[in-house]
Amino acid sequence: MPPEATVIDHAVALLQAGELVAFPTETVYGLGADAANPAAVGRIFAAKGRPADHPLIVHLPADGYLDNWASDIPRQAWELTEAFWPGPLTLILRRGRGVPGVVTGGQETIGLRVPAHPLALTLLRAFAEAGGGLGGLCGVAAPSANRFGRISPTEAAHVRAELGESVRLILDGGRCAVGIESTIIDLSRGAGEAPRLLRPGAITPEQIATVIGRLPAVGWEQRGAGAEAVPRVPGALAAHYAPATPMRLLPATEIARLAGTPAAGRCHAVLCHSQMAAAEAVLLVRRLPADPAHYAHELYAALRELDQSSADLILVEDVPATAAWSAIADRLQRAASGAGGSAKSPSLEPARQSTGAVRCSAPGRNSG
Repeated sequence: MPPEATVIDHAVALLQAGELVAFPTETVYGLGADAANPAAVGRIFAAKGRPADHPLIVHLPADGYLDNWASDIPRQAWELTEAFWPGPLTLILRRGRGVPGVVTGGQETIGLRVPAHPLALTLLRAFAEAGGGLGGLCGVAAPSANRFGRISPTEAAHVRAELGESVRLILDGGRCAVGIESTIIDLSRGAGEAPRLLRPGAITPEQIATVIGRLPAVGWEQRGAGAEAVPRVPGALAAHYAPATPMRLLPATEIARLAGTPAAGRCHAVLCHSQMAAAEAVLLVRRLPADPAHYAHELYAALRELDQSSADLILVEDVPATAAWSAIADRLQRAASGAGGSAKSPSLEPARQSTGAVRCSAPGRNSG
């Protein structure tokens, strides 16, 4: 038996015993538990510090398992699974009978997807072949394998750094190919109702429209009256994906102005996609590719690197306001909202020089 099969067998045994197993998907690493086992799912919430009303996405080995978890599945759902599964698309559907409420955050809807990473699919298929979880239901609940609200992990090392020994096993599948979370489409309102985009991702509204013949409504921006009709989904809070270091989104010209001004006791880190010159007030510059797919692939690892530096403020260059960049803009805006804390957040204006002030001593450097 090849070593990888032995590891997969061990992972399946742990899942069936109610333990947590982290594994890679094409989007980010997930913290997995038997989705049919309320006690096991509860361990996810405890490990992440996740609110109990925040629903989880259940990962399936194939679209043939959809009927076990959802009811009243519209034709559009089957069309989308045929086009995009396995892949970074989550469908919100009416939950099936017998689905534990802990998975859905107490809602009557459930998020489902089939991931595209080969290691994830091997695990999910082996779990199914072994009889699945409690009651014979086959699905693995797997939110991102990090502390709630913080930067999602795209490498196995990120998971261990975030969650430590609370995870019994981490399957290392290398860096995640997509790098940001799945697109979420709400189809729970039934046939005849327009699907709603609840979280942007690598699968774009235009791609969805080519399959179902219409653009989804943008449900994640809904506010005020009627907002309660939109199901709660992962990653929809205003503050999410956030570093512990305060973070600001700014135009490149404003970053250059701040970076070029010596600041007492202030060290900046910069995340950009255009050329940035070294500057006295900048400890670290991380330059990402200027196309959205490659930028997304590198984003969370770069944010982690800057967050772990000794910088006290992360300056992020605004991304283009185009449809191709919308998922990245969404993540950056939520990350900036949740970064640091009000007591830690420094002003953007340079601090006044004073006798004995400690200035950023590390030279600016470009790690991109």
